[in-house]
Amino acid sequence: MLTRILPPPGHARMLTFITMVMSLGQGLWMAINAIYAVMMVRLTPSQLGISVGIAAALVLVSSIPLGHLADRAGPRTVQMWSFLSLAPLTAALLFVDGFWSYLIVTSVQGLAYRAGNNARKAMIAANVPRSDRARVMAYIRAAINVTMAIGACLSGLTLAWGERVGYQGAILFTALCFLATGLLTLKEAPVPPVPAAAGAAFAVLRDVPFLMFTAVDGLLVTHALLLDIVLPLWVIHHTDAPLWMSSVILLINTAFVVAFQIRATRGIDDPKSASWASLQGAGCVATACLMFAMTSGTGLLLACALLVVGALLHALGEIRQAAGSWTIAFDLAPDHAQGQYQGTYKMGGDIGKIFAPAVFTWLIIGQGAIGWIVLAVSYAVLGAVMPAVVARGLRSRATAEAATATA
Repeated sequence: MLTRILPPPGHARMLTFITMVMSLGQGLWMAINAIYAVMMVRLTPSQLGISVGIAAALVLVSSIPLGHLADRAGPRTVQMWSFLSLAPLTAALLFVDGFWSYLIVTSVQGLAYRAGNNARKAMIAANVPRSDRARVMAYIRAAINVTMAIGACLSGLTLAWGERVGYQGAILFTALCFLATGLLTLKEAPVPPVPAAAGAAFAVLRDVPFLMFTAVDGLLVTHALLLDIVLPLWVIHHTDAPLWMSSVILLINTAFVVAFQIRATRGIDDPKSASWASLQGAGCVATACLMFAMTSGTGLLLACALLVVGALLHALGEIRQAAGSWTIAFDLAPDHAQGQYQGTYKMGGDIGKIFAPAVFTWLIIGQGAIGWIVLAVSYAVLGAVMPAVVARGLRSRATAEAATATA
């Protein structure tokens, strides 16, 4: 399995391996975080929700400055220190006692993780040839799915045990994963910092085509929330399918991503072909929404069959759309500002995650099959506008490069 999800030797293999180490701890912590906060730290559900919201808002507003930091200080340096700092920050969760200490620790954790994430994207842009970036990102995503699944299995053992010492061991294991990630960063090729004179600070905020791409893509990637949040509730309230079908669908998605994410990058050579791949992915997700809509009022066997078909279409759309987005995000960004551009790109998904759960729940659970149809049309429209948005971005990039050459 390891040889199948690791790319050929070189910078890409080290990038992928480091990401696997990081995501092993991340997968474990994501699965127990909320339960640890409520059962061991004794937060109320409302306090947990407030702390998660505040931390997410801080990460959102800091994403561009943290990406800019990676450009100016050097992405390898920022990645290394971000994950080295995450080790003691994670271990500090052993000592939190109440709302304020939990809020402070998790907020700083979120900032450090986002800084490392932005820097890692800049490392990929610097150390991987342009034509190979989407394929390397595909290897990384497949590897993340494998190691996060392992982490989730470890979390299941922790939750089944239910003792404080089990949670403490899980926190220390996560901290060790972050420590190893920081130390392994030293094995990566160094990337020199970009002098401030190479471009104005936060130039991405004046790059309208890239901001348009970020907005459209951020709306498209909300489809990831369908399987985690909306579909389980849909299965319960609107279908005759058994409750365990939600787990089957998630398992199908994970296995599909691991098996086919790398193949999904075929034919994606530049932003133009990537925009059409994003359109294809959006079309598959839209069709999946229609399959899910058809499960309402059907019998058990037909509902299960339609859910599986929808899950497969959703997974195909997810991997194709993701492959297109990576290429667009890298190639529309100037080389001297990859950090801040990748930080901006991450903001699109962050904003979508803020409003999508409530909107999707009201639209689909509240309105029934018509909600799925509205969502299908929305994804189809977003996919259809992506080629035009990317074409405008390419024209803007060419104009900027011509102006720089003549200056």
